[in-house]
Amino acid sequence: MSDSKDPQSNDPARPAAASAPDAAVEAKPVTPPEPAAAEPVKAEPPPHHAAPQPAATTAFRPSGPGSDDSPPWPQTWKLIAARFRALSDKAGRRMMQRTLKIGISARIFHPEEGAKGLRGRTLQYLEESIAQWVMSRNVLVFMIPTVNTNGLVHPSSIRLRDYAKHLDGLVLQGGADVSPQSYAQAATRPEWGGDRVRDMYELELLHEFIEAGKPVLGICRGCQLINVAFGGTLYQDIATDVPTSIKHVNDEYDRLHHAIQFPPGSSLATLFNSHGGDQNEWVVNSIHHQAVRDLGRDLTVEAISGSDNIVEAIRYRKAAFVMGLQWHPEFHRAGGPQLLDCTPILDGFLRAARETRF
Repeated sequence: MSDSKDPQSNDPARPAAASAPDAAVEAKPVTPPEPAAAEPVKAEPPPHHAAPQPAATTAFRPSGPGSDDSPPWPQTWKLIAARFRALSDKAGRRMMQRTLKIGISARIFHPEEGAKGLRGRTLQYLEESIAQWVMSRNVLVFMIPTVNTNGLVHPSSIRLRDYAKHLDGLVLQGGADVSPQSYAQAATRPEWGGDRVRDMYELELLHEFIEAGKPVLGICRGCQLINVAFGGTLYQDIATDVPTSIKHVNDEYDRLHHAIQFPPGSSLATLFNSHGGDQNEWVVNSIHHQAVRDLGRDLTVEAISGSDNIVEAIRYRKAAFVMGLQWHPEFHRAGGPQLLDCTPILDGFLRAARETRF
């Protein structure tokens, strides 16, 4: 066809063909053109159809405590308060875990006239069983000696109130009779004169611990002393003053037993009914010839002897724990088959010591 073209005629790299077949053309290499210098690329504006960029906005900042806009002092005080609470809680836990320190009043041995050696000296001592009974609940026991601020040989500024301040509770142990002079009476027999020196020492000790808000547990003589401290009186001798009474002391010492009852509504009735059911009587040892006669002010009876109504336990109503037991709980074996297990009383005393130690 007249309009057909050579398919290679448009190839710019191909050399042009000779016009005549007999023309001799010398073939020469074709040098490619040097590339032009690259022009800098200019950023072109986005096309009209590109998505619009979001406008710059201010981030939302909540107001109130903890925000950047809130005043700095309230935040600081909140941090300080939180830190203080954490430290207080930690200190409180350490305080509650600290081993309790219980003081026990001293028995006093007065010098015997004409005696030599220790019998010619004033001795203060602790009966072993009472210390071991208290320590059985893993607490520290300290005997509290008498103090003598007028001593010529060894003067001291220590007071009994210092012991009440640093110890967590007080146990008044048994021992010699309470002197009738301590409740404004005269001894009806010389042998019932009691120990006036020890009375004065223990009455002051009792007062200091009550003033400090610390718990007190009185044993035998200690129960009688609590009654006297609040204005009560004592039977100087039960067998003489109450002829119809049962025996409360004999040569068997701690092997003499009798039954006691807890009046309805008393704290001991509540305590032991929760531990041992609805039992009406419990058995305790009996090692006393004196007992509570006229009840002191603000005191209530916690236990009585089962057959003659002799008071066997008292409690001071205006304190968290001030209680006296006429029997000796330290001579009762815990869980024994016959005698009352008194560890719940000890635990209540120590619980009060923990709660009032601050």
